[in-house]
Amino acid sequence: MRDSATSGRNSTKAHVFNRSALAGAGAGLVTSIAGCPLDVIKTKLQAQEFAHGTLGYRGVIETTRYVYEKKGIRGFYRGLGPTILGYLPTWAIYFTVYDSVKAYFGEAALGGTRPVVDPDHALDKRHSLALHVFSAMSAGAVSTVCTSPLWVVKTRIMAQPLHEKPYKHTLDCFLTIYRAEGIKAFYRGLLTSLLGITHVAVQFPLYEQLKEWAEQAHPGEDLPYYTILGCSGGSKMVASIATYPHEVIRTRLQMQKRPLRAPSLPGSVNPQVHYHGIVQTAARILQEETWRGLYKGLSINLFRTVPSSAVTMLTCVVYVFV
Repeated sequence: MRDSATSGRNSTKAHVFNRSALAGAGAGLVTSIAGCPLDVIKTKLQAQEFAHGTLGYRGVIETTRYVYEKKGIRGFYRGLGPTILGYLPTWAIYFTVYDSVKAYFGEAALGGTRPVVDPDHALDKRHSLALHVFSAMSAGAVSTVCTSPLWVVKTRIMAQPLHEKPYKHTLDCFLTIYRAEGIKAFYRGLLTSLLGITHVAVQFPLYEQLKEWAEQAHPGEDLPYYTILGCSGGSKMVASIATYPHEVIRTRLQMQKRPLRAPSLPGSVNPQVHYHGIVQTAARILQEETWRGLYKGLSINLFRTVPSSAVTMLTCVVYVFV
């Protein structure tokens, strides 16, 4: 009987994980298509000043006009291929790992002892929040490592300067990078991406705090959907602003080309390499572009975040509950 019960629980877990992976993949597909034009504009803004002397835009409006004049409507969907290929496994891996970590550590905690006196369930709330943040950060780290090559390819295609021969498609970009720079190029900026996972550590605790304040203001009442939406949007905005510089640094590092056969003397530094790491890149941006350089594309990113999150959550609800 015990084996049968265990088998049933495992089967249920697998079913939940499969539905979560399917929900994540579906959400990623819809989000990638809906948000691609905004992603193109944001990536170009983050990458500008990298190709010195080739600036053709400065802000969101100028960038939009620049893309349309040079590439037309198709220019706003440059990089859609690797974006779709990236989002599908990213969200599938994310939700699967998230559910697995949350289930594993949640069950481990349930086997322990709980205090007899805890009328407000404060310990349960803190444990739930900590478990949520830990699960989200673990899922983010695993999915980021697994899909890093696709995001590098996406960035290269979206922000490719006009003077370069355009990539024909995703595979062409992948092979071009591999032949010229080797496998290491596909993991450039990975550490920066992992640091960006701290976004979760800011967003979820702030969301819970905002929701708690709202509940205290309306004791004994269920929070309306617009209040929850406001708490979610506010926490997301604060977390995005707090951690945004890592995106600019990551884009600069991903765009940095380091040819395997670059001519250089022993012990010398390749003059074509403008950025050498997280700290040096951040310092160089501050030196050359001031603090504003670390926030290029922030406005379009905030504008993109709200609809992107809404589409993702809506699609997940449809997949899981319908």
